[in-house]
Amino acid sequence: MSTVRTATPTGLALYDQAAADAAATVIARYSTSFGLACRLLGPRPRPHVRNVYALVRIADEIVDGPAEEAGLPPEVAGEILDQLERETLAAIARGFSSNLVVHAFAGTARECGIGEDLVRPFFASMRTDLGTRSHDAASHDAYVYGSAEVVGLMCLQVFVNAGAQDPVAPSPELVDGARRLGAAFQDVNFLRDLHHDEAVLGRDYLGLSSADGERAAVLDRIDRDLAVAASAIPALPADCRRAVTAAHDLFAELAVRLRACDGSEERVRVPDAVKARLAARALLGFAPREVRA
Repeated sequence: MSTVRTATPTGLALYDQAAADAAATVIARYSTSFGLACRLLGPRPRPHVRNVYALVRIADEIVDGPAEEAGLPPEVAGEILDQLERETLAAIARGFSSNLVVHAFAGTARECGIGEDLVRPFFASMRTDLGTRSHDAASHDAYVYGSAEVVGLMCLQVFVNAGAQDPVAPSPELVDGARRLGAAFQDVNFLRDLHHDEAVLGRDYLGLSSADGERAAVLDRIDRDLAVAASAIPALPADCRRAVTAAHDLFAELAVRLRACDGSEERVRVPDAVKARLAARALLGFAPREVRA
């Protein structure tokens, strides 16, 4: 009688798996909402999206608190961020890093066609957080592009190219949708975190005055971005649509709740029961919810 043995990864394959596991752990610790949406992805893109977001989270933590709590002044945090950027670009070029999260991201970048044109703007926006305390319209747009839109474009590269022999460029419709969805996510978070950003981090991303009209204008922009993103979702590969729909609908729900309050409340949240309903709706294949634009 023969015994069938399951092959155990060794060498680089084992290291790749350990890196992917490390990235998944980072995401599981930091974002329950993202973890929920990520589980709706098919097995082809799911680990790659985790790899992208793990690197994004590590960079974000360098500029948003833990480094400062460890006693590092901004200039030292900046040096660490610079080192992370250099290591990321080098790992993409050579296919290996001693940093497990960077190694996981580099493997995804090499397979899915994520290059310097997306990596550098991301780190530039992260670097901005170490010195810029207040944004005007132009610096807001530049920051959002690097901190959110390029992350959406990285995920789009994964959606289109994971598992492919050679990466291809996504369609202009999908590129626009990815950018607009990333921008909407970021502006929603700016509104949700307005008091924390100002009181704890000393940052003002939106430059809002006390005028209600300015806040309404941001919400109108969010709605327009969500509407454009929703129109592009049906063109995504089938194993990505449910997850992106769930994420879209979650932030559309947040936008509705933000519009219903005056901005003086604590961080607006979506109850777990509503999150579950939105995820179930996406899982069943419903189109993204309509957004007033």
